[in-house]
Amino acid sequence: MSYSAPPNWSDDPELLDLAGAPVPHYGTGSLADLLPTLAAGQGVPGLTAGIAELTPADRNCVFLVDGMGWEQIKAHPEYAPFLTSLLAGSRGGTGRPITAGFPATTATSLASVGTGLPPARHGLPGYAVRNPASGELMNQLRWYPWTPPKPWQPYPTVFQLADAAGVHTAQVSAPNFQSTPLTQIALSGGTFHGRMTGEERMDLAAIQLAAGERSLVYTYYSELDGAGHRHGVDSDAWRGQLMYVDRLVQRLAEQLPPRTALYVTADHGMVDIPFDEDSRVDFDEDWELGAGVALLGGEGRARHVYAVPGAEADVLTVWREVLGDRFWVASREEALELGWFGAPGECDERVLGRMGDVIAAAQADVAITASRNEPNESALTGMHGSMTAAEQLVPLLEVRT
Repeated sequence: MSYSAPPNWSDDPELLDLAGAPVPHYGTGSLADLLPTLAAGQGVPGLTAGIAELTPADRNCVFLVDGMGWEQIKAHPEYAPFLTSLLAGSRGGTGRPITAGFPATTATSLASVGTGLPPARHGLPGYAVRNPASGELMNQLRWYPWTPPKPWQPYPTVFQLADAAGVHTAQVSAPNFQSTPLTQIALSGGTFHGRMTGEERMDLAAIQLAAGERSLVYTYYSELDGAGHRHGVDSDAWRGQLMYVDRLVQRLAEQLPPRTALYVTADHGMVDIPFDEDSRVDFDEDWELGAGVALLGGEGRARHVYAVPGAEADVLTVWREVLGDRFWVASREEALELGWFGAPGECDERVLGRMGDVIAAAQADVAITASRNEPNESALTGMHGSMTAAEQLVPLLEVRT
């Protein structure tokens, strides 16, 4: 489905058409398809090359920059000249991006990258989701309250499969990520190398690529996302971080060993949300939206709404009436059938209860905040999570040697 500009919702009071939501390209061009495509090209058994445009390489490196959406790179060519020079060759020379997956948020996207599975399978379908065993919200980025990682996400990672097949496999990231549950269930396999600075990570990633005749190396940078959340993507702080990322990518590209393909991608893009009542709907102060709701999960632009038993239909009706001109508001069943979380019919049974009875994805520049229960998240300038082009489209920039 194409990512054409949606209609101006303020000029059209009718409910947004759920069938018009630009769902991710699972199976042919999403983050979940990247590592399986690369590893399949290296001869790792049991994996399928979903992104047909990519040419196999003996050595593959994925550099994931948190929060660096396709639209944001295109909007800032003067701050990212090296990245901009790679845009035309994105996705195997097609000049096109790939999609993050829904919701377009870090925990979900990193699980999709590492497992090669869509959210309906790996089971991290949002920033904060209900744990059916306890009935509590579980923050899947911070992994709180504690939940045993392996039962929560039981599938092997692509790194584990590659390592077992004799591919030299490594992750190069900040040291504090080494032992986190998210790393354990999404990005483990081979060896982890912790380095503090971006330059150190680029240099070590190049060394790790050269360490094997077949290598699969992952490296990560998070500070661009932090600047966007705090200051917005229309800020000097964010642009300064983008300039730094541009230099890091060039530094790594200049050190690649022979027979290597470097892919620069991201987990999501970002949009700035104005600080006014029309743009920030405060759930904690809105009795109408709160009626019949037991738990509010997800995040501002991609909400999981858990209804009191028996109130599911009423909650769906009210949320559509109040927000349906600015949000795609779907029942769990509708969202699954429309392919929001993966191909229709492929949701694992253990994942169903983690998804909201009602799911709301923002189309306009608006967010559902929760000023009392989520004060820190509600104060963010830049947000993400939904299916708009600014959030959903991510680069697949390529450098080959």
